[in-house]
Amino acid sequence: MRDIPVNLNGYKLVIVEPPAPKMRDDGKGGLMPVTDQQGVTQFVVALFAKLRVGPGERAPKGEEIKVTLATDPGDGFGEDVRVELLDAKLNPYQIDNGQGRVSSGIAFKAMGLKPVGGPVQRGGGGDK
Repeated sequence: MRDIPVNLNGYKLVIVEPPAPKMRDDGKGGLMPVTDQQGVTQFVVALFAKLRVGPGERAPKGEEIKVTLATDPGDGFGEDVRVELLDAKLNPYQIDNGQGRVSSGIAFKAMGLKPVGGPVQRGGGGDK
């Protein structure tokens, strides 16, 4: 299964690493940008995802996720900005290193980002 739609509306998503072009080792000691099948450069953003809870409830520990973006999100997506993912999907993967070790997980991707409110307030109240 590929490109499984995912609804992350129940989570607060906060940028911890601003969007940047996704890079891959070119095999010659350098890096080259990752592109899709049409040659469009892909971007990557790191988000902190934390479950939204009701008043008086305690949220479980959050997690950092990396999301591949199909488009350049543009300006205004710096650190600590709350966002929503546009057309979010996930893909399970499994990689066998050929020596008996297998890694598996899920990879997130989205068409883009949408800002939600302003920057996250740290310390003295506000969202954490």
